[in-house]
Amino acid sequence: MTKTYRSKSLAALHENVSDLYHAGVIDKKTMQKFDRSCLTPLIKLTPAAIRRIRAKAEVSQAVFAAHLNVTTGIVSKWERGEKEPSGPAAKLLTLVAVRGIEAIA
Repeated sequence: MTKTYRSKSLAALHENVSDLYHAGVIDKKTMQKFDRSCLTPLIKLTPAAIRRIRAKAEVSQAVFAAHLNVTTGIVSKWERGEKEPSGPAAKLLTLVAVRGIEAIA
């Protein structure tokens, strides 16, 4: 799985710190803490926010679902507030919210 960083600078910095970890200069606990600080954090999205994200991308629920690798029914339930996105879908939705549909298309 490809990691998505908040910025290109953090991606480069993470690569350098990862090399230090593999060389034994920093410990596992420090590396884990650094990992969490560099990766894009999840955003809790409301049903209205999910609808806005999809509308901004100008795609149907079916196309949006295909991008997220979920069913159209799940997207519909998210937009109605019957279910909340979780796992990889929540991460992908966060990326789309921050960077646009192009981030995952």
